[in-house]
Amino acid sequence: MPATITSPDVDTADETRTERQPPYAVILHNDDINTMDWVIAVLRKVFGYTVEKCFEHMLEAHETGRSVVWIGAREVAELKADQIIGCGPAPSRVGDGAETLRVTVEPAA
Repeated sequence: MPATITSPDVDTADETRTERQPPYAVILHNDDINTMDWVIAVLRKVFGYTVEKCFEHMLEAHETGRSVVWIGAREVAELKADQIIGCGPAPSRVGDGAETLRVTVEPAA
C-alpha cells in the first residue's frame, strides 16, 4: 500500500522576508590641522580612490564643512570610518596636537 505524503499548509503571511537595510554614508568633516596631502593620502589608502577624486572630497569638506566620501551597508561604513581614524594624524603634525581625521557614519539621505 503506497504511503500518502501530505504537505503542511503554507501561510504566506508567516513567511520571513529579508529586508534591505538603508544605506549609510561616511562623512568626512573639515580639518584645519592635518595637511591636505594627508587627507588625500588617507582617502586613497582606505577607499582606493584616484588622487583627483580624493582632492575633490578634501576640497568639498574644506569649503562646506563636510563631504560624503562613501555610501553603502552600515557595517562597511563603520569599518571604513574606523580605518580612517586608525590612520591617525598627519605624521608632520603629531607634535602640534593634531588629531585623527574626523568622520561620522550617518543614514544616507
